[in-house]
Amino acid sequence: MQSLNEFSMPPGFRGRPGWYVQLWWIIQALFFKTSPQFMYGWRRFLMRLFGAKIGKGVILRPSVHTQFPWKVTIGDYSWIGDHAVLYSLGPITIGSNVVISQKSYLCTGSHDYLKNDFPIYSEPIHIENECWLATDVFVGPGVTIGRGTVVGARSSVFKSLPGNKICTGSPAKPVKDRLSRQETEKPVHKV
Repeated sequence: MQSLNEFSMPPGFRGRPGWYVQLWWIIQALFFKTSPQFMYGWRRFLMRLFGAKIGKGVILRPSVHTQFPWKVTIGDYSWIGDHAVLYSLGPITIGSNVVISQKSYLCTGSHDYLKNDFPIYSEPIHIENECWLATDVFVGPGVTIGRGTVVGARSSVFKSLPGNKICTGSPAKPVKDRLSRQETEKPVHKV
C-alpha cells in the first residue's frame, strides 16, 4: 500500500526555506497566539510580515492557525474565528465580507494514497465574497465556494459549491437558495 520511507517532500513545496517556516511557527506561537483578543491589527501585521495578503478590517482571532501565511489572501472585512485552521499547503483565497466560523478547517493538501511513496500535493481553495462557513466546517483541496453561499455547521465540503445557496451535510450539498431579507418578506397589500 504505502511505504513512508519512500516519501519525499517535493522541492519548493512549502514556498519558503525550512528556517523561514520554523521562524513563522515560532512567531505564531509566541506573538500571534498569545496576543490579547482586541489586537486584530497586530495579528494582521504579523501575517503580512510573513507574506499574507490581508485586507482592511480583517478580524483574526488569536487561536487561528495558519500553516504558511505567504499562501493566504483574505479580502476586506472578513472574520476568521477561534480555532479556525488555514492549512495553506497550497493557496487559500478568502474574499471580502466572509465569515469563517470557529473550528472550521480549510485544507489545501492531501496525499496520493494509490502510490507507494504516498506523495503530497496541494490544490487551492477559493471562498468567494460574502460567504459564511458556520462552526466546524471542513473544506477540502481544490474547492471553490461561490459568492454568498452559507455552509451549515459541521458540514464537509469536498466539491465546489455554487453561489447564493444554503448548503449542509457531509458531503455538503445545496438545500435551498440564499435570499435577502427583502426577498423573503411577504409584500404588504394596502387597501
